[in-house]
Amino acid sequence: MVNAPPVPQVNYPVLRKNKVFLLLFTASTLTILGNAFHSLALSLWVLQETGSAKMMSIMTVSNLVICSMLGSIAGTLADRVNRRTLIVCAYLVQSITVLGIAYALTSPNLSFVLIVCLTGIVTSAGQFQSPAFQASLLTVVGKEHIQQAAGWMTLSENISRTVGYALGGIFVAAFGGAWAIFVDGMTFLLAFVLVLASGSFTGVKAVRGSKKTFKQDIFSGFRYIWSNPFARAVTLLLPVLTLFFLSCLMLTQVMAVQVWKASPFQFGLMESCIPLGYMLGSGLILTAGNRIRHRGLLVAVSLLLLGPLYALLSVTTSMMLAIPLILLIGFTFSFSTLLINIILRLEVPEDLQGRMFGVLGSLMSVGPPLGLAVFSASADHFGASGTMLAAGLILFLFGTGAAVGLKVIREYK
Repeated sequence: MVNAPPVPQVNYPVLRKNKVFLLLFTASTLTILGNAFHSLALSLWVLQETGSAKMMSIMTVSNLVICSMLGSIAGTLADRVNRRTLIVCAYLVQSITVLGIAYALTSPNLSFVLIVCLTGIVTSAGQFQSPAFQASLLTVVGKEHIQQAAGWMTLSENISRTVGYALGGIFVAAFGGAWAIFVDGMTFLLAFVLVLASGSFTGVKAVRGSKKTFKQDIFSGFRYIWSNPFARAVTLLLPVLTLFFLSCLMLTQVMAVQVWKASPFQFGLMESCIPLGYMLGSGLILTAGNRIRHRGLLVAVSLLLLGPLYALLSVTTSMMLAIPLILLIGFTFSFSTLLINIILRLEVPEDLQGRMFGVLGSLMSVGPPLGLAVFSASADHFGASGTMLAAGLILFLFGTGAAVGLKVIREYK
């Protein structure tokens, strides 16, 4: 009997010297920044040209349908083909299509249907790029650096999105929506070049492909998520947390105007507190690195804290008291979501990560809008404070159930 040759040990460089990671990091940061320009400009164009919130909802719903339908398909493809090739093709399609939208916006008789179709193509390409990109991170940095890499990616995403919306508003006012969308198209083109320059980073299994049919791979992904306790727990936790987080963020904005009577300066300060708190938490996780020995316990504690913090915020009567609470909520939220994402990359087999992130992407794109619809309707009938109190209590019950019942998360080291 001939023994199989040992698998060679790969020595991954530290992140600051990892050329592939730095190129992917830069590409992701640029596209998120550009997408904030695009999103803001397109929303303003729809509202200004049609004057109809219904038209805005049509575009939103069409994108949600695309996300929900393509998640598992795109994730499965990311596990079967060269992930770098998939990312490169997606960025190129997004660049060409976004530049087409920018050009179309200069037309005096532009069809709204055309914009919806072009936006759908951009969304579809993004659905194929995202799981391939997420699943490639472990291949690029290795397990020993995945916590820092995921932390930096999350930190960059929050900063880019926050800065992007701020700069996007100024840019649109100065140069117009078409040029803002043109900037997004160029960021996708630059991301395409950066990923090309990164060289090959596809894992062995992704290169070899799958011996199963595409349909069999899709179902095997669902079977893995359902049968694996950790994957099943993450699939429950992240979409629910995102649903409550975005819904309560909307309620916080309503309370700032209706209850706390916030000045424009106070409102802007409040808006920056959530991403700032998240950045502080992410920074602490990055600084601690592998010295964090009880990551699952930290996730459980943060789950238990979020509900009471929102309940306390609901009875707050002063903007000055609300701001530190909102900052603390952002800080706490980082420990539940960022650590779960890190553990996810460590525990899910590399050849299944595309499917895992694809399914998660579908659930996380559908859940939050439904939550926003329910909570906004409740806020109209019962008031923002009462609705946020109820959301805090429900989230506390959910967090308690998750912390106690999901042993696979709580006891993770």
